[in-house]
Amino acid sequence: MRVAIFDFDGTLYADETFQLLMNHLKHHPVHHPKFKKFYRAILRPYISHKLKLLPEAKMKERSMKIYLDALGHLSKVELDHYFEELADKVRQGFNADVISRLEQHIADDVHVMLVSGAYTPLLQSVTKELQFNIIIGTDVPLNGKIIDVQAPIDHIQGPRKNEKIKEALEGKDIDWHNSFAYGDSFSDIPVLELVGNPVAVRPEPRLQALAKQRNWEII
Repeated sequence: MRVAIFDFDGTLYADETFQLLMNHLKHHPVHHPKFKKFYRAILRPYISHKLKLLPEAKMKERSMKIYLDALGHLSKVELDHYFEELADKVRQGFNADVISRLEQHIADDVHVMLVSGAYTPLLQSVTKELQFNIIIGTDVPLNGKIIDVQAPIDHIQGPRKNEKIKEALEGKDIDWHNSFAYGDSFSDIPVLELVGNPVAVRPEPRLQALAKQRNWEII
């Protein structure tokens, strides 16, 4: 079985979902009062990262947790609706070239996977019209049917993506040499190196340099 693994931010979606989520909270007709508290809380990890006191991966993980804390006590139904409000805007930012590749892989009976650090229910909401076999994202911890603000999150990034991919494909005979992966950032390298056909999508400079050195496809 061949697989095609797609990153989301900067790859399938041309921008960054976290910035979109920040703007959504800031201007939301119901939840906008929560923005100031969220913004004050997020400044500490952001500044620590800029001062090189906190690794980027930790900064992103803490930021994701702080965002969920701001939405604390929403039910799963309410959270799904909150993310669904972003669906049209996100779809407008889809990368047409990547969508074309996705559709071709589906036509060729390739097992397609979306693997991202974005919240899983957000990914599910905005990709309903696509045909991913598997979607792996950062799950929102729940206590019953309510967001559990006390629980930690398992932010899916870097090598953690590979762990989740292999876990999802356990027991399947994967033809890695003839499989595909799409990513835009240096942190996507572990996933890109899994397959015989890595594709750098609008890559950041470090990934672009590596892709050229290794003769990887660039779109």
